[in-house]
Amino acid sequence: MTYKQLDPYKKDILIIDDMADNLRVLSSILSREGYNVRKALNWQMAWTACQTLLPDLILLDIMMPEVDGYEVCQRFKAWELTADIPVIFISALDDVFDKVKAFKFGGVDYITKPFELEEVLVRVKNQLELRSARLEVLTLNAQLEQRVKQRTWELEKALQKLQIEINARQKLQNKLLDMAMHDALTGLPNRILFIRRLEKALNRSKEESNYQFAVLFLDCDRFKVINDSLGHLVGDELLIAISRRLQACLAPEATLARLGGDEFGILLDSLRDIRMAIHVAEYILQQLSKTFKLSRYEVFMNVSIGINWGNKDYDRPEYLLRDADTAMYRAKDLGRARYHVFDPAMHEEVTKALEMENDLRRAIERQEFLVYYQPIISLKTGKISGFEALVRWQHPTNGLISPIDFIPVAEETGLINAINTWVLQSACQQLRIWKSHPATPTNLTINVNLSAKLFLQPNFIEQIDQIIADTQVNPASLELEITESVIMENNNEINIILQQLKARKIKLIMDDFGTGYSSLSYLHIFPFNALKIDKSFVKRMQDNQENMGLVPAMIGIAASMGMTAIAEGVETQEQLEQLKSLKCDFAQGFLFSKPIEQKLVLDFIISAPQW
Repeated sequence: MTYKQLDPYKKDILIIDDMADNLRVLSSILSREGYNVRKALNWQMAWTACQTLLPDLILLDIMMPEVDGYEVCQRFKAWELTADIPVIFISALDDVFDKVKAFKFGGVDYITKPFELEEVLVRVKNQLELRSARLEVLTLNAQLEQRVKQRTWELEKALQKLQIEINARQKLQNKLLDMAMHDALTGLPNRILFIRRLEKALNRSKEESNYQFAVLFLDCDRFKVINDSLGHLVGDELLIAISRRLQACLAPEATLARLGGDEFGILLDSLRDIRMAIHVAEYILQQLSKTFKLSRYEVFMNVSIGINWGNKDYDRPEYLLRDADTAMYRAKDLGRARYHVFDPAMHEEVTKALEMENDLRRAIERQEFLVYYQPIISLKTGKISGFEALVRWQHPTNGLISPIDFIPVAEETGLINAINTWVLQSACQQLRIWKSHPATPTNLTINVNLSAKLFLQPNFIEQIDQIIADTQVNPASLELEITESVIMENNNEINIILQQLKARKIKLIMDDFGTGYSSLSYLHIFPFNALKIDKSFVKRMQDNQENMGLVPAMIGIAASMGMTAIAEGVETQEQLEQLKSLKCDFAQGFLFSKPIEQKLVLDFIISAPQW
């Protein structure tokens, strides 16, 4: 089988990604730069494309069905004709383990999604230049061998030329090695070289008992805001300025590396104790707090720093960097523009969170969730007016898990959308069943909490319509509880969605009112039907007998704006009487009932309790 280039002057790039949008965006970017771009959705298409024409470079996604990116790369490296083609992984997986695995399977570079245009172009250009240089070396070697064979009679002259060729090849190889180990934008060591130096330091600490070192992981705070608002060229200029200022903060023997994006790593050598590393971190924070005067702008930029003491018990240098990264994220959680020293307990927390995420994914597949229902009482009639649907997780080994423990992980990982949709579907189905019983009040409602992330789904309204159509529930009986975080961003878009829900006669409740920004302007703009007073304010009524805290004001706000007020967390008869005296409309809490299982709700309704 013969292979030839379609255009000998255009480099051929093969993109392998099962997401058509990714293929389209990358193809468009690279085609504009003059590259010949071909696309493949899976391994079979990629294999056929390589048999037709050998590419100069492969851009490969990791998360693909049937055969993932690691296996695709391994297969190409095993085939003689494609073994030398450079493979750049492009993936949303940003964990150091995934990146190390990518390099282990033969990848030459790793770009994290969402990618930056200039970064992709620079890395593609570098790898193509590296490949061209390698081919040039091979060509030089082949020519050299041919000359030796053909001109043995000019031995002295041939030896002279051979030495020249060897020197040229060594120089080229050194250049290639330098390019492969350094960041193209800042000129700093890259992640590969940094890991190698970490490994050297770790090995030295195992051999020399008095040798100590530390690893610092730095991430720029709000860099994306500057990059997106002022442009990538300004962002690149800022990264260069940051790298220069960081270098000025460090001793010559320290190693500063750009690990990717706006992340930097620092290896501090020959330290006496952890206080020296902390001192460096504090000095860096102080220096970076000063303004950066770029060519056209003045900007401010801080960093969050994770510090990991170089424990010789680590098996791999990647683990040192991983734990410094974990400490950096803790610094961000604590308010950013600060440092945090790694504690082994942090790794345990991250591991537990990962285990929780994996268990949650399986729980969604296996439908391990349950919906409990807590009654909502009308304070005018003293009777049940509705129920709030509350999700619980029936873990196969850990038993019943409260949403407090798993909802934050679900929110962070995006799994909350599937859970939210399932709860809404289940609650609507149950309401339909209960309403078929003669003992059920005709105006019984069901309240469901919705995550802010669910509103960002492009088909959110279609999902609501489908659930209503499937369950045949009356939309007027459905009440959606929304926290202020939903409306803090994308106000116009969210308002359109809320108006669409309102048009369907679905009621909207602002949940946890008083605990967030509590801006009255939101209440004027958005079509809420009710305010839900957080239980913390209800509890304070007893602590503040004279004016009962903010509860009267909240009830007054709701009444003045034509909304109803719902108090949650009512636990005592005294609280109930106080709320009645304030003319609060509805209440829920342990005084009336704890959340009850689905199978017991109908019995509760039939018992017709009265308060």
